[in-house]
Amino acid sequence: MTNTCLTLESVSYMLADGRILFQNLNEVFDQRRTGLVGRNGAGKSVLARLLAGELMPSAGRIARSGAVHYLSQQIAQHGTVATLAGADATLAALQRIENGSADPADFDAVGERWDLRDRLQSELDRSGLPHLRPETPAASLSGGEAMRVSLIAAWLSDAAFLILDEPSNHLDRANRLALMAQLQRWPNGLLVVSHDRELLEQMTRIVELSPLGLRSYGGGYTFYAECKEAEREAAQRQLDQRKLERKRDTQAMREQQEKQERRLAKGASDGRDANQAKILLGGQKNRAQGTAGKLRQQHAAQQEALSQLVKDAAQQIAPNAAIAMHALAAPQAARLRLAELKDVVLPYAPPATRHISLTISGQQRIGVVGPNGCGKSTLLKLLAGQLQALAGRCEVRARAAYLDQQLTQLAPQRSAIDYLLDANREAGASALRTHLAQMGLDAQLAAAPVGLLSGGERLKVALACALYAHPPAQLLLLDEPSNHLDLDSLAALEAMLRQYQGALLVVSHDEVFMQALNLTHRLQAGADGWRVSE
Repeated sequence: MTNTCLTLESVSYMLADGRILFQNLNEVFDQRRTGLVGRNGAGKSVLARLLAGELMPSAGRIARSGAVHYLSQQIAQHGTVATLAGADATLAALQRIENGSADPADFDAVGERWDLRDRLQSELDRSGLPHLRPETPAASLSGGEAMRVSLIAAWLSDAAFLILDEPSNHLDRANRLALMAQLQRWPNGLLVVSHDRELLEQMTRIVELSPLGLRSYGGGYTFYAECKEAEREAAQRQLDQRKLERKRDTQAMREQQEKQERRLAKGASDGRDANQAKILLGGQKNRAQGTAGKLRQQHAAQQEALSQLVKDAAQQIAPNAAIAMHALAAPQAARLRLAELKDVVLPYAPPATRHISLTISGQQRIGVVGPNGCGKSTLLKLLAGQLQALAGRCEVRARAAYLDQQLTQLAPQRSAIDYLLDANREAGASALRTHLAQMGLDAQLAAAPVGLLSGGERLKVALACALYAHPPAQLLLLDEPSNHLDLDSLAALEAMLRQYQGALLVVSHDEVFMQALNLTHRLQAGADGWRVSE
């Protein structure tokens, strides 16, 4: 095992608009399997790209002691399977050599990877993709297939350090478990940017990026969560104590000031009663006023110092201010039928899950699970009115809100507040901005084009349009809503969905997320078709 590490030395990064994303970061990423977490917009993906060498820091230095392989969460599906697997240039050189080429450049391109074609096919088979060939167009792959092929590029890279940005997104349950097993076997340096709590539990340590900088926590997600809760409680106690000290000391200074003023008034009165000379009275007055002025200056300095202590304590809490989401849907009668599918034939679904009959009642909470490509997203699109059944009857009697995985309803040039005003003209811009702020989208983010927002921030915009629409949705159709959300936002989404009074269909491969929703039923897609269980 090589002693590989990535070192940040006083690293800062400035965005194109002049905003400082983060500054003066110092950290060493070594052989320990490390999870990188932080709020949406904190700069995790930018930091990952800096560490990989895809971006240059605005200030500071990054040292690398070996080759780094970086996997972006945004996979560009161009070229072929070989392109996604990072093998196209080597395979092309191999083919030319087999055809008789003696060009030294081809031999340099192959290097020691003469068995790459066999290794690639072996990895495709192991990843459940035996039907793919190196020449298969990447555009024909599903999101989950594209991610699995991109992960193959990581395993084949033989890099000294892997940096993976949200690698479990788009993976079904079986492939998430396979990813975790593969990462356990990875022998070299590893940094995983993720909000997948099950994946983070497998890490040796967690590093958090926040406005306060980078902070390392030994252990997996559970240990990190316990430490964060203890820190929040300690920070709140510290803030309460500082506020109490400021209030107590301010009262003491006020009383001291009042005593000084009473002494001044008494001294002046006593001097007049004693019929002292004016020159003596004037001197006493000047000395008293000088003393009072010094006392005021002393009190002002003390007050400023106390306020600074309160401010310092508050800054330890502000970066972790609570995210809040509030569902506004009116309660539904439990027996009210909101949607009904009768002998429906789904388009694009495989034969095993092509046929479905389903009734959705008010306040029913259904988790939809199954492998990639079984028709889960197709089912939601059908209920949302975006697809037509090939046969059978699909009737939806409720107002439905649908969020797809790609958030295709959001045009990149429009802002969050524009979309929310379109969804709800009754509430008013001020109330809607408050809702966005409670979700972690401040005034600047609310007014920015959504194309400039992070994946998690865009998801919050889409969620806001569903939650705060007028009239509110009676049926929520959510396709992988936990993808791209930070840990605090995930907790807020889970709490909101638990309180939601309408009907819910949610597709997710995140088992921790699904268990937090108080589901009433599971709709399982498998080799024997669709099966509903309580």
